[in-house]
Amino acid sequence: MRPAHFLPTALAATLLLASLGARAAGPLRALDDAELSQVSGGDGISFAAHVVLNDPTLVGAVSDSRLSLGFNGDGQTRYVVIKNLRGVVDMFAVSLGVKQRGDGGGDYIQIGLPGYVHYTNFGFESLSVQSDPNAAVTGNLGSLNINGTVSLQGQVRLWSH
Repeated sequence: MRPAHFLPTALAATLLLASLGARAAGPLRALDDAELSQVSGGDGISFAAHVVLNDPTLVGAVSDSRLSLGFNGDGQTRYVVIKNLRGVVDMFAVSLGVKQRGDGGGDYIQIGLPGYVHYTNFGFESLSVQSDPNAAVTGNLGSLNINGTVSLQGQVRLWSH
């Protein structure tokens, strides 16, 4: 059996070696376009998100939040007002990478869709169209509340011509 001090000592030695290796790589420096085009990496980056919107259980929570989108038409401005957008969204395995196009036409950015998205009380209280985004909401075109899980696959690709 190893002594109790072995684990902290091994961890400290590992961290020391890692920091020495980072110093041996040299300071960061800017790369010109030719050098940058030769840089290659692994599979890009992946990330997870836990997003909480307008949680009513928080101290000082706002009870009348609005998201307004304005549109001009026929000389008038109308606003789509979404009242009390709220909920929780958990997602993971969203990826971002740079790949080469199959036709040899350069690179593209690949955004991988999340494999797992979970919604908890995600939605809004009301949707209305009105001329003043700050006025009391008098009409209601509906509300939305989502609880559930979605599994996605695929990717979105972006490139320039």
